[in-house]
Amino acid sequence: MPMNHHLQRTQHARVAVIDVGTSAIRLEIAEVDPATGYRVLDEEREIVRLGRGLSRKGRLAEEPMESALEAIGRMKSIAEGFGVCRIRAVATSAVREAANRLLFCREAARRHGVKIEVLPGEEEAGAAFASAACHFDLSAPSVVIDVGGGSLEIAFGSSGIARSLVSLPLGAVTLTDEHSRSDPLRCEDRKAMEEAIAERLERCLPKAPFAPETAFASGGTVNTLARMALVDGQAGAPSVHGHVLSRASIERILERLVAAPLEERRRMPGLNPARADIIVAGALILAGVSRRLSCSEIIVNERGIRGGIITSMIAEIRGPTLLAAADRLASVRALARKCGSPETHCEHVARLSTRLLDDLAHRLDLPRGSRRILHAAALLHEVGRFIGYAKHHKHAYHLILHGDLKGFSAREVELIANVARYHRGSAPKKSHANYDRLGRSDRKLVKVLGAILRFADALDRAHAQSIEAVRCSKRGRTLQLIVEAGSPPLAEIAEAERSVDILEEAIGFQVDLETNEVKSLSAVESRRKLLLATT
Repeated sequence: MPMNHHLQRTQHARVAVIDVGTSAIRLEIAEVDPATGYRVLDEEREIVRLGRGLSRKGRLAEEPMESALEAIGRMKSIAEGFGVCRIRAVATSAVREAANRLLFCREAARRHGVKIEVLPGEEEAGAAFASAACHFDLSAPSVVIDVGGGSLEIAFGSSGIARSLVSLPLGAVTLTDEHSRSDPLRCEDRKAMEEAIAERLERCLPKAPFAPETAFASGGTVNTLARMALVDGQAGAPSVHGHVLSRASIERILERLVAAPLEERRRMPGLNPARADIIVAGALILAGVSRRLSCSEIIVNERGIRGGIITSMIAEIRGPTLLAAADRLASVRALARKCGSPETHCEHVARLSTRLLDDLAHRLDLPRGSRRILHAAALLHEVGRFIGYAKHHKHAYHLILHGDLKGFSAREVELIANVARYHRGSAPKKSHANYDRLGRSDRKLVKVLGAILRFADALDRAHAQSIEAVRCSKRGRTLQLIVEAGSPPLAEIAEAERSVDILEEAIGFQVDLETNEVKSLSAVESRRKLLLATT
């Protein structure tokens, strides 16, 4: 049988990620590998210190910004030479915090045609977790740490899913800028650094949900300390991926670094001379967070956030070849039937909700894949009746989470379960554990998709499919939702009225509900309208 043409195109497709960090610009080029997911073809790194002086001035300085732009151009050329089908450029702490970030991003686009995505801190933590989950078994409760030049990201998770994401303004470059006043480091300067680390960890890092004996860590600092531990006076720079650093070995290397002046650090085996000026601050951060979390050992993930980003890019390419959209929906419908869901009702709600999302998507700036998540949640929103009608929305969450859906990532299954859970009952709250453990961007997505599903479900209150369609038009800050019905849908309109306030709050627009049966609306023409501030 001939191979599917799409499979031929994607089986060995190549992608590249340019990571614009606070200390260095990195390029990673990868190729889809049918057996392992992907393999790295090439890597490039250039230390430019983009974040130098940022903590004092609040802006990217002209010289490092120029160096970074030149590095981005070179790396794009290298990636194009490998014939990549997609390049994704992401910027982290330095660009995220800089007052002139828009200028920098515009220059990258103007000079090189590179669109830079500025990652929120929580998304950076999520990428670090996804990278570790790709290379290590994170089925047990796990913590992932990424020590960067400008920020520290920490992700707690279990079952391969990130449950809590934290980003702290604590990095090797910024800490050095703020507190390094002597060479070698004087006792008072070291104390100032350690106090700054402890204060930010105490203020920004919530109490860990568990005590992790082992943590997974990434970033230049971690890689450097592991390489120093491995070479131990020998020449060469071995791979440190998977190396286990004990907290005791981190402390021993830290003492050597603190005692040595800069020129001596530059000659230390395993330590890149270009990193010698910030390694002390980075090591202090890693030691401090290890103590804070009571970790006795660190497992090194050499891939860093780039691994998480490449994994998501590969998933976008491979997803249709691993399981076609029709097969994914077949898996969803199989679970719905197994749980005895009212099929006609759920299919109708799925049509209404996805049509409404199609009309709203460009106004809400939702991420790719949102429609797939809403469609699956709509088809599954009634599965909780299998356990019992009371609290069936909560039962649906657990049934979907453990329903062995095919073709969806663990994150997508978690999102589908959350969206289905909020088709009735209270709106999402941070006091709900299932909602609180999502990242900020995913919480926003669940809030929007859950409100749309709730509204669409209300439009089939009697399970009679009397509402044929919903059309959306915008007038200023008001969305006019026009319900098309073959007969006066009084029960459905009344139920939809009760869900409008949650929809308005989720999408940030006032909603004006109308119907093509104008005369039938006299009973609800005095509906209360809630006007919310714009989002």
